[in-house]
Amino acid sequence: MDVSSIGSLSSALSQANTGDAVSTLVLKKAMDIQAQSAMQLLAALPAIPSTNNPPNLGNAIDITA
Repeated sequence: MDVSSIGSLSSALSQANTGDAVSTLVLKKAMDIQAQSAMQLLAALPAIPSTNNPPNLGNAIDITA
């Protein structure tokens, strides 16, 4: 292996590391945007309507029937 190939190998590894760092940052940014979009969707949901049921209604489910 000659000296010139060692220099080009070092340069290629440096470019690969930079590419990995950029890819990671882009992924983090995409995940942040997705999280913000999800929070906006959750904030846009309508409120759950309250019902006028008695306090004992709907507290237990009979699964043996």
